[in-house]
Amino acid sequence: MKIIPVIDIKDNIVVHAHLGNRFNYQPLDSCLYAGSDMEGIIKALLALYGFDTFYIADLNAITGQESQTQLIDQVILRFSELSFWVDQGRQSYQFYTKRPKNYLPVIGSESYQDNSISEIRLLKKNYVLSLDYSSAGVALGASDLFNTQEHWPNEIIIMTLARVGSCLGPDVNKLNEFRQLKVNKTFIAAGGVRNRDDLFLLQKIGIEKVLLATSLHTGAITSEDILEAKNTSIKLPRYL
Repeated sequence: MKIIPVIDIKDNIVVHAHLGNRFNYQPLDSCLYAGSDMEGIIKALLALYGFDTFYIADLNAITGQESQTQLIDQVILRFSELSFWVDQGRQSYQFYTKRPKNYLPVIGSESYQDNSISEIRLLKKNYVLSLDYSSAGVALGASDLFNTQEHWPNEIIIMTLARVGSCLGPDVNKLNEFRQLKVNKTFIAAGGVRNRDDLFLLQKIGIEKVLLATSLHTGAITSEDILEAKNTSIKLPRYL
């Protein structure tokens, strides 16, 4: 299993994402680092474990405000040996061509409508797709991204926004729905993962990658847990 730390930034600082209520997110309070600057948080996470991929959510851009592109590009270039999956809401194809080489776009369904997804084809599936769900389990954004598999790249995040930063556990039912599709894709869990037990529960249903934030910063998931999850192999087909 691969763990991908999540960094949510708002107004140029790292914040604690909680239940999808983005306008009320507060600066991150982490047991790993006393500050809330993005570079410091990345260094603290790397001291915890040798992650090779990070996920960044530009909450300003996602909510229709001015993006934090300058800060994101600066930090990504400082960590050129790492890969960064970055969600900056709906952006143009030209925008993505100007990003650093270790920047991989995250296309979040909530940021698109069916009449705007044609531009995504220009990326030739060189992105990570995030299929976003509300607290009621309602698919958010462009329905074609959920229903038309021609838009699906190899890696797909199943994002339950209302579980982000919660103690509710991962959305196993929703993840199982996708696992049961006969498609050769990697489905990635996001939202609600609390502890080591949740990691191994996800492994048992065939989830190979997980986005984490809160459980890393509270110490609920340790470096030993991450290493154990990485080294524990449960042989399942990529689809059931």
